[in-house]
Amino acid sequence: QVQLLESGGGLVQAGGSLRLSCTASGRTFSNYRMGWARQAPGKEREFVANISRGGLSTYYADSVKGRFTISRDNAKNTVYLQMDSLKPEDTAVYYCAANVGGTLASYWGKGTLVTVSS
Repeated sequence: QVQLLESGGGLVQAGGSLRLSCTASGRTFSNYRMGWARQAPGKEREFVANISRGGLSTYYADSVKGRFTISRDNAKNTVYLQMDSLKPEDTAVYYCAANVGGTLASYWGKGTLVTVSS
């Protein structure tokens, strides 16, 4: 089992920045591809970014490419999502995920709310 705890959400104005963190406990963090997904009200959950076990390979959804940066620190069992140039449409609950494969993941955090005001 892997337990994931997100932090860093909050309220920010459009154009601003936030950094989300997700700390993992349980099984070896560095064994897993990690990701961030989000779910806006009335919409399906979508992956926005993921990162390979060693951090050398990343993926971004088109909607966030060039604005969001995913990174990880395996020594701290933590994955980050730096979100810049935020837009109101980025408003959602953001979830951390472990053992990501395509649109699936084995483990999920409980989520952190990001609200972007216009």
